[in-house]
Amino acid sequence: MTTQLIPALRPLLAAEASAAALGSGTDPGDLEQAVWLRLLERMDADDPPADPAAWLRGAVAAEAGRTRRTAEREVRYATEPAEDIECGPEQRALRADRDRTLYAAVRRLPGRCPGLMAALLSPEDLTYREIAGELGMSQGSLGPERSRCLGCLRRMLAAEVAAPEPRGKER
Repeated sequence: MTTQLIPALRPLLAAEASAAALGSGTDPGDLEQAVWLRLLERMDADDPPADPAAWLRGAVAAEAGRTRRTAEREVRYATEPAEDIECGPEQRALRADRDRTLYAAVRRLPGRCPGLMAALLSPEDLTYREIAGELGMSQGSLGPERSRCLGCLRRMLAAEVAAPEPRGKER
């Protein structure tokens, strides 16, 4: 039954979906696809509609209504991005100081670590293959080398950054 039903209903569905799409603000192709899916699910459940044309009109109206209700509930983003509250001069100065400290520590790392860290922090977003070619090392050794370099960097920065003063009474 499905093989005869689909070609017979295709023009009707296209017309109904186009008409309903205008009122619901959706794409007619999306409506058609949703209705075909509902029809195939119904056919798969061995519950074919008695009057396929009437069922199709009702299904298009139901899908268009569902799409319209979903669109009404969606919260649209504002056209302007939210203002970054951490964008003041003090925050920029602190961020710049932190970045200078980090890059100075990276330059003091031993061996191939400065080159590897510089490549990983590069704004060019290099792939592991590109980094390996640039540094003349195998791609498989980048991960372990990166891990060792980050551990060394972590220890260096922990030793350089003073621990916060304890507050309250010491016991």
